[in-house]
Amino acid sequence: MTAPLFKGVITALITPLRDGKVDEAALRTLLERQIAAGVHGVVPMGTTGESASLHLDEHKRVVELCVEIAAGRVRVIAGAGSSATDKSIELVRHAKTVGADGALVVTPYYNRPSQAGLAAHFEAIAEAVQLPVLLYNVPGRTGVDLANETVARLASHPNIVGIKDATGDLARISWMRANIVDQQFDLISGDDPSYLGYHAHGGVGVISVTSNVVPEAMVALHEAAARGDYATARDWQDRLIGLHKGLFLDNSPSPTKYALARLGLCTEEVRLPLAPTAEAVKPAIDRAMAEAGL
Repeated sequence: MTAPLFKGVITALITPLRDGKVDEAALRTLLERQIAAGVHGVVPMGTTGESASLHLDEHKRVVELCVEIAAGRVRVIAGAGSSATDKSIELVRHAKTVGADGALVVTPYYNRPSQAGLAAHFEAIAEAVQLPVLLYNVPGRTGVDLANETVARLASHPNIVGIKDATGDLARISWMRANIVDQQFDLISGDDPSYLGYHAHGGVGVISVTSNVVPEAMVALHEAAARGDYATARDWQDRLIGLHKGLFLDNSPSPTKYALARLGLCTEEVRLPLAPTAEAVKPAIDRAMAEAGL
């Protein structure tokens, strides 16, 4: 494989809300904090950005704002997933128009297409817009698994440059490294708890929820692993494992917004059908934040 186009710590940004609307001032604060911490990129309007609940105009506005605020300092990979191929094409086209560096496209959810349908979906997107596309496989949310063989087929397309693998199955990356060898294809974890193992198996980065809360720590973990200092990387992992898990003790991204609200960076507000973090799990998140040094 050639040098990665996307690598390092890429934060799956939350979308801050206030009184039912996108809080643009808070979004700017959050993004500037990420950049100052040294992250390598951000993903606005992914799952953690509540893309399924926001209106199309809100979705596009958040992507446009992130490109404007980042101003080339970090990569912006726009979330562009949908159950409908034509809607994904519209979102990828918008991302290209406003200057995003790439698009993250999740497998269509709810309608559960076959592997042939998944391949045709991603190929149609990649043919329609000349923008680097990262596949996104998260079967626990979408109800469909992008098979390794389908990934290998799609990797041959010049506009499909990698995958965010949120399965937590570390054997997949070894299969992909063995079977996708003649083109650039970035192997990126989408699962914070298993990222250290994913990196050890040859991954080049993580699209991280945890880095919303502790971006410096996630960068330190990645950089230690990247230089082969796995003892230091394990120390960071041990410090962060409670937070990795705690941010999913309730419907994501509610716990992440709770943690950021405790830091004074945004409100806890989420959009229905999500609900704010349950009171019963807040003490565990508090403990995890303390263990992480917050």
